[in-house]
Amino acid sequence: MKEPKDMQVVVLMGGLGTRLKEYTKECPKPLVEVLGKPFFDYSLKLLMHHGFKKFLFLIGYRAEMIEEYYGDGSSLGISITYCYDGKELLGTGGAVRRAYDLLEDDFLLMYGDSFMDIDYEETLYRYFEGKSRGMRALMTVLKNGNRFDKSNVIMDGTEIKLYDKMNMTPQMNYIDYGVCVYEKSLFEDEYLKDIVDIPKGDTSKDGMADVKFDIALIQNRLSIDKQIAAHIVTKRFYEIGSPAALNEFREYVKHRFNEAHPAVFLDRDGVLNEIVYNEDAEQMDSPQKVEQFKAFPEAAAAIKKMKDKGYYVFLATNQPGAAKGKCKLKTLYDINTLFCERLSEQGADIDGVYMCAHYPSMCENTKEEFLIKKCDCRKPKPGLLLKPKDIYNIDYDNSYMVGDSFTDIVAGQAAGVKTIFIGDLKCDACKKLCDIEPTHIVRNVTEAAEIIPEA
Repeated sequence: MKEPKDMQVVVLMGGLGTRLKEYTKECPKPLVEVLGKPFFDYSLKLLMHHGFKKFLFLIGYRAEMIEEYYGDGSSLGISITYCYDGKELLGTGGAVRRAYDLLEDDFLLMYGDSFMDIDYEETLYRYFEGKSRGMRALMTVLKNGNRFDKSNVIMDGTEIKLYDKMNMTPQMNYIDYGVCVYEKSLFEDEYLKDIVDIPKGDTSKDGMADVKFDIALIQNRLSIDKQIAAHIVTKRFYEIGSPAALNEFREYVKHRFNEAHPAVFLDRDGVLNEIVYNEDAEQMDSPQKVEQFKAFPEAAAAIKKMKDKGYYVFLATNQPGAAKGKCKLKTLYDINTLFCERLSEQGADIDGVYMCAHYPSMCENTKEEFLIKKCDCRKPKPGLLLKPKDIYNIDYDNSYMVGDSFTDIVAGQAAGVKTIFIGDLKCDACKKLCDIEPTHIVRNVTEAAEIIPEA
């Protein structure tokens, strides 16, 4: 598995932006102004937050403006290289194929006119985990129900059964989100020749190097061949394909980046869901299987109330089960996805999930050894609470940490937020907290939602 700093990010930036013509007459879409900054600055900030450092921009319309603005990326502490479409735009697939010699063996592909706020570390994990099962690509998908566009993916649990954007059916309830990861080998001529038609009589083509085609052709074939893994995401995407969409994103940017809002950081197990009996350890534990997860009936209503009061709501949870060998990291991600989807269906969208899956030492059953590390995110350290600091405008002075463990209270105080302890402060908890006193003590998350004031 690669970390983000070692993964190449390829960004499609060549489109004409015809529906935005009043903005793109003299400017490419990625540079369209959004509250004083080019649109793609917001996406780049997000990607840098996750640790990506190597970028390849595929440019076409007004390409020189993009290269002049971003340069080689050195001023931002990253590297940027470029590949030009040429006189004729080549489509999403053709643009990637033209850049073949610049591609690394595995690369993440995204669009320069979309803002996609997801857990990119999870994306990379799921891609490389999929490769261990014979997958050659990964697609991020969102449970869409035709909300943002026509759904084009049929899911079978957590696996893609079919992707087809040309022949949509009622069974399609998910949509391709806009972030994919590919093996470079998928863009070799040998693979493409059975998928892409070269115009008859065209002898100017150097293999597939200048053939225009949509990358959806590759995605469709991969889904049919069961060679594309899925990362189910739960937060909506934003794009600037039309003036209405651009205005919607401007309002989003104003709320998220230009205005300060407090946040509620919620521990998960024992606060929002039941803990379960672990037969192997003969003690109560976090759910280590998807079927073990059971949210408290009041969880969604409490989260919705916090959001209605004007707070961001984030999960901040220690989950060392995979590091200890009790399950795979994939299962921990699947549990969080299931929970967030169910909350969303009840109108209680989570703004972000911050999970520490690390453990400081090897255990007898540890298999995913990359999870063994001393980190800054494992509570009682404050890393999980501070992680969104540079991609949200958070008013920490009026924010809260809500949890049922002394580690939650210590982490909250270290992050400079108010704290709410759920449960009874019995002697063992008192000893661990020492002179650290929670701001409030309540019986459950419902009472926590009630005691938190309007923002």
